[in-house]
Order: sequence, then structure tokens, then C-alpha cells
Amino acid sequence: QVQLVESGGGLVQPGGSLRLSCAASGSIISINAMGWYRQAPGQERELVAGITSGGSTNHADSVKGRFTISRDNAKNTVYLQMNSLKPEDTAVYYCNADVTFFPFRSSREFWGQGTLVTVSS
Repeated sequence: QVQLVESGGGLVQPGGSLRLSCAASGSIISINAMGWYRQAPGQERELVAGITSGGSTNHADSVKGRFTISRDNAKNTVYLQMNSLKPEDTAVYYCNADVTFFPFRSSREFWGQGTLVTVSS
């Protein structure tokens, strides 16, 4: 009933920038918190940044000052602006959203399919 579709990944040189987008669609009543996670080969999935429905944000220490999460509630879309990219940022990035959807009252988490970000010269 709910899908999260990510876009914006690709290959970028160190120091470059990318903007990831994640659009939610389906029988959505409301979207609460949204976030971005990433997983590098051989690593555990980690939280990169989160944002509440009101726009309050939290960023992992490793990306503070470089990445910025934002959202457009009218479009049910969350973004991750990534600047000053480093090779260590290379990972599959996943969108996550806590969604209340028809016909249920309580919310549950949904995940995007993931988009690959490769930072290399």
C-alpha cells in the first residue's frame, strides 16, 4: 500500500555533491518521522539523518556540517543534500518512513529500495 522510491545516487568525485530524494506514495494518511540510512559492504546499516514531521532534524556525527536532511510534506518527499563527499561515504543509502496508512490507525515503518552512492576519483 505504501512505496518509497529513491533517486539521486551515482558516482561522484571526493569533495563533490549529490542530492538524494525519496518520495512516498500509496494509501497514506500521514507520515511521521523520515530518515536516511546507509550500509557499506561488510558494514552494519547506520542512521545518517532523521527528520520529524515538523522539520526537526538530527544528523550523525560523521556527516554533521556536510549533509542536510529536509522534507516537503506536500510532496511526501524527503531529501538528503550531501556536500564535501568522502570515499567513506560510499554506501547504499536507504530511505525510511514511519507511515500511517489506510485503513489502519497505527503506523509502521517502510523502506525504500536503496540507491548507491559511490565516491571515488
